[in-house]
Amino acid sequence: MKVNPDHTFLEKVEELSGQSVNACIRCGTCSAGCPFVKDMDVLPERIFKKIVLGDKEEILKKNTMWICAACFTCSVRCPRDIDIAKIMEAVRQIVLRDNIDMIDIAKIENIENLPQLAVVGCLRKETG
Repeated sequence: MKVNPDHTFLEKVEELSGQSVNACIRCGTCSAGCPFVKDMDVLPERIFKKIVLGDKEEILKKNTMWICAACFTCSVRCPRDIDIAKIMEAVRQIVLRDNIDMIDIAKIENIENLPQLAVVGCLRKETG
């Protein structure tokens, strides 16, 4: 893994979330309680390690922060009182602020048959 010596990505995540990513002890409690972990390609505590290392490019390839439903189960169970959902939201915000689109609207099939709320929610969450 590459290391970002100035840790700007880590600092931005901590600024947006108000949480200390370094406080994570990678115990796995967040993953054990997450109802959506089976759909994530990387466990949340491993994303935190990549954040600490400043591996932004690798994080952006993963779906973990997009699968997170912000149900706060992980945050409530965290033994270090880290609001993990806020960290996931901060990573999403960084992606959105960089205008990196995670979905191609033109490729959505039968968009006219989908509930409007689902379409709007998806587009707000996954487009820059």
